Amino acid sequence: MYRTHTCGELRIGNKGENVTLAGWVQTIRKFGAITFIDLRDRYGITQLLFGEELNKQLEENPPGREFVLQATGVVDERSNKNPNIPTGDIEINITEYKILNKSAVPPFTIEDKTDGGDDIRMKYRYLDLRRNTVKKNIELRYAVNRAARNYLHQQGFMDIETPFLIKSTPEGARDFVVPSRMNPGQFYALPQSPQTFKQLLMVSGYDRYYQVVKCFRDEDLRADRQPEFTQIDCEMAFVEQNDILEMFEGMVKHIFKEVKGIDYTDKVERMTWEDAMWNFGNDKPDIRFGMQLLNLKKPSSVFTDKDDNASLVNGADFKVFDEAETVLAIAVPGCSEYSRKQTDELTEWVKRPQIGMKGLVFIKVNADGTYKSSVDKFYNEERLKAIAEAAGAKPGDLVLILAGAEERTRKAISELRLEMAERLGMRNPDEFKMLWVLDFPLFEYAEEENRWVARHHPFTSPRPADIETMVNNSPVIENAAEYLKHPYANIKANAYDMVLNGNEVGGGSIRIHQKELQEKMFAALGMDREEQQHKFGFLLGAFEYGAPPHGGIAYGFDRLCAIIGGSEVIRDFIAFPKNNAGRDVMLDAPSSIDEKQLEELQIKLSLKNDL
Repeated sequence: MYRTHTCGELRIGNKGENVTLAGWVQTIRKFGAITFIDLRDRYGITQLLFGEELNKQLEENPPGREFVLQATGVVDERSNKNPNIPTGDIEINITEYKILNKSAVPPFTIEDKTDGGDDIRMKYRYLDLRRNTVKKNIELRYAVNRAARNYLHQQGFMDIETPFLIKSTPEGARDFVVPSRMNPGQFYALPQSPQTFKQLLMVSGYDRYYQVVKCFRDEDLRADRQPEFTQIDCEMAFVEQNDILEMFEGMVKHIFKEVKGIDYTDKVERMTWEDAMWNFGNDKPDIRFGMQLLNLKKPSSVFTDKDDNASLVNGADFKVFDEAETVLAIAVPGCSEYSRKQTDELTEWVKRPQIGMKGLVFIKVNADGTYKSSVDKFYNEERLKAIAEAAGAKPGDLVLILAGAEERTRKAISELRLEMAERLGMRNPDEFKMLWVLDFPLFEYAEEENRWVARHHPFTSPRPADIETMVNNSPVIENAAEYLKHPYANIKANAYDMVLNGNEVGGGSIRIHQKELQEKMFAALGMDREEQQHKFGFLLGAFEYGAPPHGGIAYGFDRLCAIIGGSEVIRDFIAFPKNNAGRDVMLDAPSSIDEKQLEELQIKLSLKNDL
């Protein structure tokens, strides 16, 4: 055998045992007539001691870093113990060794703090995976996978595989397509999710289904996206929304307990989409800290001597606020002592193109009860105090205010809120806060196409209270400028997102299970009968044979692992990820295929020349 123990297994209780280890050479240290080698495998590191006799052999046939080594010897107590590693109390007095394989000089150091940049590490990802920091991420991913599977098994779910070669029905993101040699001119698509299959399984009577499944979307990438990603995909029959929420917050709590040793006992808050947008500026709020938004354009009872609909910022002849569609504020704790340089830096931060604001107004709530603002000439201290108090500011706090078009300003102050929390250390990666966001709009209006599009996907049911509105109204928009007055604009989806530390980690809905309502939904999205049958005839047909009420959820598995691991970059938790251009630089993929394959597929390439 190559080894009797792993490099992370031996302890002082093994003293005197004859053992054989195998692994990679991490470091070599020579001290006169003896040599120490740290041997590493997946399980840990063990120090090997080569005495004077073997030291001569090492000089004749020296191993280098990352050589694969087998060594036999006796476990002994170390004189200079290392408390930083589990095997730090022992070393192996080597009696014989063998170089199993040599290694070229690695292109970067295989250590936690490596000298390799992203590009070189991705090119040699098989070496990067040897590093302890990366190994811990992969181990955590496996632990989350195992915990989720165990929980779902205990709850009566069945793991059922669904096909990867399916029909292309593009809705939203672009499909990856696969040509069919046996059906020339026709293509499969890789699934963006197993959505229709899991609904068909509900029709088939498999009332609790799950998969840890690969999904594929041809979309632009960023830190939390990959062209191929993994979902914990789940569906249940004979359920209402609350059944889903309780089942799957239970799953995440179980994962926290099994993987992190955390007993998540807090009640998981539930928040409507509208409350999330107005109080936090986005639909995935980080609720580990406060700093809720205040709309200063709303009517206020504080200053109503001239106008019963006056707001806190009206009537001061400050055109920036008077002419703005919205004025939003947050109170940042403990920052009233910010210097002019610091407030100027924040102003430049919000002016960056990715934030897009023209400026920033501040109010300092001083510890002595006075107020100082960048708009003192327009607002007296009484008015500044009213604004600060409405924003929830206390002595020592700093009120930050943005004004402009509603959508852009809301997005900008949401980003500013997160930035200030980051600077103040409020986004602790070891603290976890779950949240359900509910009652999303069912539809969005696409102005360029003058039609409704599904905010989630076309199989999402309206809220029970809104089904009648959808059924009894036409989706046709007579006046595009007044689409917000259309009944469809106010229909809410029976949908829900789980948010964890300001990241959407799971999303789902109660599905439409009646053929007539599903046809109405397709029609609202601009599909005529022929298109409905072409794209989804199989599903509509299935609904004629007793489809039960059902709903489900899909968790972004990569993202969930990243957040539990203290990161927001999913690539760090995927064994062989793509880069931001969607390329696998290790395999050099995607790549061209030879002419013979194209001929077999009856495909002729016609590439556009953009020069």
